[in-house]
Amino acid sequence: MREEPILRVRNLNKQFGRGCVHCRDKGKRQLEKNYCPTCGTVYACQDVSLDLFPGEILGIVGESGSGKSTMMQCLYFDASVTSGEAYIHNGELNGQNVFKLSQQKKRYIRNHKYGMVYQNPVNGLKMNFSSMGNIAEKLIAAGNRNVASMERTGHQLLEHVQIPLFRSKEEPQNFSGGMQQRVQIAKALSNNPPILFLDEVTTGLDLSVQANVLDLIKEIQREWGISMIVVSHDLAVIRMLADRTMVMLNGSVIEEGLTDQILEDPQHAYTQRLVYSLL
Repeated sequence: MREEPILRVRNLNKQFGRGCVHCRDKGKRQLEKNYCPTCGTVYACQDVSLDLFPGEILGIVGESGSGKSTMMQCLYFDASVTSGEAYIHNGELNGQNVFKLSQQKKRYIRNHKYGMVYQNPVNGLKMNFSSMGNIAEKLIAAGNRNVASMERTGHQLLEHVQIPLFRSKEEPQNFSGGMQQRVQIAKALSNNPPILFLDEVTTGLDLSVQANVLDLIKEIQREWGISMIVVSHDLAVIRMLADRTMVMLNGSVIEEGLTDQILEDPQHAYTQRLVYSLL
């Protein structure tokens, strides 16, 4: 029997603008890339569908403006979808389109079912809170009120992501970019979420720091069995992390398959250019 996906997304659409007679009808859209030259509407995500299986890392790759980060914002409820469905296979949420749930239910999912690591740590951390304070904030949002238990969890997580405990009361604004990303990862893991989103987490980091962050992500996935969606414009990152890969271009998924298969035998001309530019 085929395993149930832990997250199933169908026909996710996100547009910026109202659309016009030249672009509202999907079948007859006359777009430049994903942009309507007549009315200026941007179709950032067009009918994006995906399955994420338990314990799997799904890579999403594409150039800047391909829609991959917008898709992540929609999945994490940082942005509302124009239309589409998403289902989490997890107890009380089974069968409910999470895009249609109340704000309160969405907050519950963000606090208990999801973790998010942003490209820019400023979006995921309070830079003037201590590292422990950032982790406690996420735990408190999920209903934890036991200070000793939160301290214990915070210390364990910071140790796990290799932040020295003598710096646990320090503010992330004093840390290097790589350390800030590791604090973000610790915060995202604090409620033991079954699903973790990682959006361009190595962009802007030195190569040696990138390698450390990627090793940490692999180690977490191995030890915790968390399902992850990793977004990157860098195929080398996707090659190292992802079991399966989806390629996006102009808001649409143009190719998907096992990562090895995509990298060794790309079918779409755009994916071929991406892969050959890496060689």
